[in-house]
Amino acid sequence: STQRRLNRMLNSSHDHKVLSLIDVKGFDPKEVTITVKDRKVKVLAEHEEEHTTATGKEYNYRNITKEISLPPEVSEDEVTYSL
Repeated sequence: STQRRLNRMLNSSHDHKVLSLIDVKGFDPKEVTITVKDRKVKVLAEHEEEHTTATGKEYNYRNITKEISLPPEVSEDEVTYSL
């Protein structure tokens, strides 16, 4: 289950503090951008699909944007992330 996977991930990262978990299911890793600047972690995920139908073209677009402020005790160069 998702909760068990989440618990395993949190337990395996016991040396590090988890700042945030963001569900980017359905996004390709190339569609996810993470930047750390001005004491903020910014996550942007964008996915666009184009389908041709009998009546023309159809576009589906999804995005996730999240900005997280770093706690005072964490420096920007300590931030790591994984997908």
